[in-house]
Amino acid sequence: MNRGAENVDLVVFDLGGVLAGFDGVSELKRLTGLDDAELWRRWLTCPWVRTYESGQCSSEAFASGVVGDWELPLSPQAFLEAFQQWVTGPYEGACEILEAVKQQVPVACLSNTNEMHWAAGAKAWPLMSVFDFRFLSFQIGMLKPDPQVFRHVCEVTGRRPSQVLFLDDNVINVEAATSVGFAAVHVRGVSQAQRALIDARVIPDLAVTPQQPVPRTT
Repeated sequence: MNRGAENVDLVVFDLGGVLAGFDGVSELKRLTGLDDAELWRRWLTCPWVRTYESGQCSSEAFASGVVGDWELPLSPQAFLEAFQQWVTGPYEGACEILEAVKQQVPVACLSNTNEMHWAAGAKAWPLMSVFDFRFLSFQIGMLKPDPQVFRHVCEVTGRRPSQVLFLDDNVINVEAATSVGFAAVHVRGVSQAQRALIDARVIPDLAVTPQQPVPRTT
């Protein structure tokens, strides 16, 4: 964490891996044999992923591009069917931690996501209504870890970078946010997010339900 930060006046949460389940990493590891670090590097820099998650191509074009470039052993349609299931739903305690933070400072989400995952259920999650600001890559046309997306957050919210605490489960994104001046912490799940918020003196030391995925509804 950036120890030189001002008092936190906005907390920005990643969604998948922090507040909600995301199974894409395990599925891609099975298909490609890559380790976590190389998988994330390749995913975040893949032109097809960046184009799709910034809202600039169709789901079908995305699937065909990824399957071809990554040489995946399945059809584009099969990939899309699996891809739709990658986001599995909010963790228990996610809404509670957001409400606890919101009693102190505004809350926002900053997520690399896409129209398919949004339509498949994310838009109906109760926690989405808690956020004061929502920054979804396919809607704003910007992606983590690009510095411009963090600057965009500051411009929209009226905060200086040093006033923002950013929680993400991807080290690449945390490093990018830190380079812009955010106080950024690498966390996984609700319990680690809670610990980071307590350490940053955003919330008191309170009990939050341990991280467990909520069963998915259709």
